[in-house]
Amino acid sequence: MSAARPLPDTSAVDRTALHNFAALRGQLRVSLTPRCNIACFFCHNEDDVPPLLTRTDRSQQPRARAYRAEDFLAVIAAMTAAGVKRVYFTGGEPLSSPVAQEVLTALPPSGVDCSYTLITNGTRVRTHQEWLARAPLDKVKVSLHYFSDESLHSIAGTRIGIGRVLGGIAACQEMFERVELNCLMLKQNVHELESILRFALARRLPIQFIEMVPTEFNDVREDPAVSAERIIAHLRTLTQDEHIEVAGVGQGRRIFRVDGVEIDVIQRSLGRHHVGQCGSCPVRSRCVEGFWALRADHAGGIQPCLLRGDLRLDVRDLVKEPHRLGAAVAQHIARFTEGTL
Repeated sequence: MSAARPLPDTSAVDRTALHNFAALRGQLRVSLTPRCNIACFFCHNEDDVPPLLTRTDRSQQPRARAYRAEDFLAVIAAMTAAGVKRVYFTGGEPLSSPVAQEVLTALPPSGVDCSYTLITNGTRVRTHQEWLARAPLDKVKVSLHYFSDESLHSIAGTRIGIGRVLGGIAACQEMFERVELNCLMLKQNVHELESILRFALARRLPIQFIEMVPTEFNDVREDPAVSAERIIAHLRTLTQDEHIEVAGVGQGRRIFRVDGVEIDVIQRSLGRHHVGQCGSCPVRSRCVEGFWALRADHAGGIQPCLLRGDLRLDVRDLVKEPHRLGAAVAQHIARFTEGTL
């Protein structure tokens, strides 16, 4: 985990790269906390210390929290004003954050060109349902990488039962109009993928099946990833409505529609979209993502790649100066795309 880079000079900043990123539907991922109540073995925690490593070695701890709720809100306001309108709340598990309620219930109305999405493992949704129902979220995405107590324990190392995850999904549907699922395809859940798909279709929940991105954190197990070909073949028995989308930033997607429900499959073979610095990136050969998100973390950093902490910019001194914060990030992104960071 690398130290944050110092703030650049923000005078006469060219914002073209940041505006292009926003126009291509780039995300602002706001990590409310690196902590999580489960410990999926594949989690890289977006460059912070993954929960599994902390669980097995207490000397390895994530960054200390520097932001209060008002700091998160200031960063969100600055970045949406700078043009990045798709805001995703992540972790760790975002509902484990002590400031989750303060942040999520104080968001300004999203409007037609802005959206707020919560990404959660679902296990704490019922616990927080009373206040969560008041949050102006446009969408909730629930991770469903398992469909039994056995696979949940194998993947996430927890004794929490699958019933709590499924109950969390039901609670999300009670509160929000748009609820989606995502499922990372693994050897530990390959026998459950069709059951997960049936669950999604029965509840009319869009779902995304994802081929695993290999990183230094998930290669401790012998080749846990599985190909998407099996689920693609099954989907083709259910529908002829299939197309490929490679527009925007990030991964290419194979999109199916079954009885009006959208099923996305993220396949490495569809390619990824790299810019600037990615050309010489040391992890490029193992990345299926490219530059598709800015990550704002709880310790005061912003970085243009979820796997490259050495590109992290420390913006703690700018949270009270939204124009300078936006300018600093714009200049950082310009240098990233030019390959000069």
